[in-house]
Amino acid sequence: MTIMTTSPVPDVARVLGLGRGARTWRSVKRYGIWALALVLVLGVARAIVRGGGPAAPPRYVTAPITRGDLRVTVTATGTLHAPTAVDVGAEVSGRLIKVNVDYNDRVTKGQVLAVIDPEQLRAAVAQAEAQVAVADAAVRQAVVTATEQRQIAERTARLGAQQLIATQEVESAEAARARADAAVGSARANRTLAVAQATQARSKLAKATITSPIDGIVLAREVALGQTVTAGFTTPVLFELAEDLGHLTLNVDIDEADIGRVREGNAVTFTVDAYPGRTFASTVVQLRNHATVTQHVVTYEAVLAVDNREHLLRPGMTATALIVTEIRTDVRMVPNAALRFEPTGATAAAPGPAATRAGAAAKRVWRLEGGAVIATSLTTGVTDGTSTEVTSDAPAAGTAVIVDVEDAP
Repeated sequence: MTIMTTSPVPDVARVLGLGRGARTWRSVKRYGIWALALVLVLGVARAIVRGGGPAAPPRYVTAPITRGDLRVTVTATGTLHAPTAVDVGAEVSGRLIKVNVDYNDRVTKGQVLAVIDPEQLRAAVAQAEAQVAVADAAVRQAVVTATEQRQIAERTARLGAQQLIATQEVESAEAARARADAAVGSARANRTLAVAQATQARSKLAKATITSPIDGIVLAREVALGQTVTAGFTTPVLFELAEDLGHLTLNVDIDEADIGRVREGNAVTFTVDAYPGRTFASTVVQLRNHATVTQHVVTYEAVLAVDNREHLLRPGMTATALIVTEIRTDVRMVPNAALRFEPTGATAAAPGPAATRAGAAAKRVWRLEGGAVIATSLTTGVTDGTSTEVTSDAPAAGTAVIVDVEDAP
């Protein structure tokens, strides 16, 4: 039996992976897998070598101990006020027929600011004066009647003494005289009341003309011409006047933790948002004992005198004040960051004893010596929030102390 062998069709061979092209593709695939495995092995080895190597030493940031002046301050916020501010109101009701001033106008004491329609008030004065005239007439009438009754009583008494008339007539005449005298007293009291009412009416008429009680400037005008004001249980405010804007007061709230360091006469500098970068000077003139509690925070008010001759500052501005409570001249100062710094895992040499003044606080700072981190003791005094006074004999000015550490690269 004869078996015939035939070559496979080319497309079928390619699908089955037969032929030279298929062998080449399998070789490339096998070599690529080996190359990828080699790269992975090298990467892991490099990571192991790098991780097991010695760690880079930390890089410390240092700053020197300096010598200079240290200013201890207390920060507080408050509002500017005019030293003498007066609310001018109306004590009588009526329609404004004159308003003579406006915002920022300067006024003098006694100057007419506004006038309320006086028509009804004048009528009230006339009525009251008429009541006084009626009371005067009543007094005169009562006096004449009393004189007449006195004469009758005296005459009746003489006749009664001679027994020419009955005793009852004598008694009646004496009673009439007493009633006449009482009528005189009542008439005079009514006249006094009428005079008082007339005085009150004239006073109300005078108050229809509203004048300035001080020399100053108009800060606010709350009314307009033709407006009707009503004086009831409260006095309506028409104008707000300030005596002198060349001198202001700054009222600031000081925290209870700082009030013990503030004294009258302390120098103060403050800033306002209206003039960024500019500092104004003032002085503490009063510390008030009244405490203000806001959300469990206790503060005390301090009054500062402000010279405003340039008229840059205005009442109502918010200010941030720095009250200088103490000045130390020519002292050594250590950065506060050095007092807060503590190295991690560093072995420090035992610090030597430091001379401690009464009330001074013992602290520790760190410095570099021969590549090692060494602790140094010192005592401190007051602080301004950035630097602290060094009161011990060491370390000397210029000594570099560690304030921070940088991450290793």
